[in-house]
Formats: sequence, C-alpha cells, structure tokens
Amino acid sequence: MNSTWQAYLQARDAVIQDGCVTHYGDAAAELKCARSGTVLADLSHFGLIHFSGEDAQAFLQGQLSCDVRKVDLSNAQYGSYCTPKGRMLASFLLWHDDGYMMQLPSALQVAIRKRLAMFILRAKVELADNSDTLVRMGVAGSRAAALLAEVVGKVPGAHLGVIHAQQGSIIRLAQDRFELVILPEQAPTLWQHLSKEAMPVGAPCWNWLEIKAGIPVVTPATQEQFVPQMANLQAIGGVSFQKGCYPGQEIVARTQYLGKIKRRMYLANIQSVKPVAAGDELFSADMAEQSSGMVVNAAPSPDGGFDVLAVIQASSVEAGKIHWQTLDGPALEMMPLPYSL
Repeated sequence: MNSTWQAYLQARDAVIQDGCVTHYGDAAAELKCARSGTVLADLSHFGLIHFSGEDAQAFLQGQLSCDVRKVDLSNAQYGSYCTPKGRMLASFLLWHDDGYMMQLPSALQVAIRKRLAMFILRAKVELADNSDTLVRMGVAGSRAAALLAEVVGKVPGAHLGVIHAQQGSIIRLAQDRFELVILPEQAPTLWQHLSKEAMPVGAPCWNWLEIKAGIPVVTPATQEQFVPQMANLQAIGGVSFQKGCYPGQEIVARTQYLGKIKRRMYLANIQSVKPVAAGDELFSADMAEQSSGMVVNAAPSPDGGFDVLAVIQASSVEAGKIHWQTLDGPALEMMPLPYSL
C-alpha cells in the first residue's frame, strides 16, 4: 500500500493489517451497509502488474486464458494464468491504460510477475509493479453510479466497460459496483467527496460483494487446485476457446469440449462461528471420507456465518448435503449464482 495513502486512511480510523484495510471500527455495521447501502472500499489488498512495450499484447495473448485482443481502452476482462496442466496459478482483472494492467491478490503479485518475466525472452515487453503507484477504490450500492458521475462526469454503461478521464479511470464491474483507478495525489480529495454518501468499509466487505457476484479469486491457498471451468471462469468471460495456444490451453479446451467438468463452483452460506477460509475442504456422504470440494473464497455474511464460493463435485451436490471440514461439520446452504452456466 502506498505509504502516504495508508497514513491518510489511518487518520480516518482505518484499521490496516499487512497492507489491507480490515475495518473502520465497526465491521458489523459496514457489512450491513454493503448489503443494503452504498459503500467505499480501498482495494490495496490487490496488487497491480503493468505490462508495456510493443509486444505486450502478443505476449499476454500467448500466456493468458482470456482473449487479450478484446481488452482495449473501453473494455476490461477477467482471466486466468495457468500451469501447463491447466491449473490456475492466478485469476485477475485485466484492463488497458498506457499498457495493460493486471489486478490480482497482493500475495500473488510478486511470484506471478517473476514467473511471467521468465517467458519474455526476446519480446519487447516490460513488467512493473504498479501496486503503490495507483490507488484503487471500490464503490458499490444504489448510489454508486450517481456518486461517480459527480466526480468523473460519467460512468461506463456496459458490463466491464472502462472510461478514462482526467480524474481517473472507472471500470464497471456490475450494475451497481465500480472500481476507480487514480493517482495517489488525487485520492484524498476523491475519497473525501465519495465518503460523504458512501460508508468506508474494509476489504472483507468488498470480498463479500465479489463472492455474491460469483467472481472467483485464486489465492495462495488455492493455487493449482482448479482448471478455469471448475471456478466458472468461462461464465464471466475469463476463457476464450477461439484464441491460440497458452499454457494449459489443450487441457482447458479438452475439458470444455468433452464435457468432463465434474466439479463446478457454487455459492453457499456456512453457519459457523469459527472462521471459514479459502482452501478449506468440504465433505459429503456419497464420497465417504474423500473430499468432495474446496472453498475458493469466504467472507463474513451480514446474515451470519460465512458466504463462500466453493468448487464441489456436482454429483455430491445432487446427492445431498455438503459439509464444511468434516461429515459432521455445518452444512452448506446453497444459493443461486447471479449468472447462468
């Protein structure tokens, strides 16, 4: 997190741990507002890799699961970076602004940047860590679009649409959820303006909104656990089946065309007072003591317990209840995802 920006947030009651805003003094109130009000979140818990150079598009096209040719000044995309076996090392949001910007969890940023740099070879591409050079804010809720229009003048109309203005760039993540990307020196003024009507909230609230939107975020606990389709990445535009080769492409394509997706991602609630975390295993009676799934992401729910995205054996979901950690653990209450598969 940018040190000047961190000091600004701390002066406004932000509790920060390891570069991540956890809350502003009342986590429960923040979570309730995330469900029914308008909220403002610092997104420094995500890192940012900047790709520049005349070969940047071709390089990324040969490394990522999404079609990078469709990422331009007006359109962002979700995507993934996979191993040769088709397992996701990272999922990300990619947009274009004086080069390509890849946003992914801070805990993965350094390792992914180093791994991608290994494959540049003679290509004219430069990679840089822009995590602290740009401030990113999330704005969500019924007043989100109107507030941002007051600041920037307009907001993107299309899903994953992007606009660039003097005050910064705006990405439309959903009907009522946006990301604002700005320079650190502009951030305090914009934060002050937005926070007049939007409640500042910690990262757990933003993570909860991502979960409810069905957006998977690969973390260190879940690296190499899923092929993209297991995490529904094809449903949110993160996989192209028409582009050329990239690491894992053959397995990803074979999985799609042969219909061998036995596990997929579900949205659920787990009523537990103990923390639920990414990487936690799930169990069901039909699989006996063998794990039938894994938590992808988890965040406290305003309705109690934890809301989760979890990759689960489809046959186990059809057969009966899925339980957290053990067969005797709390059962998952399944909820509908906001998109079709």
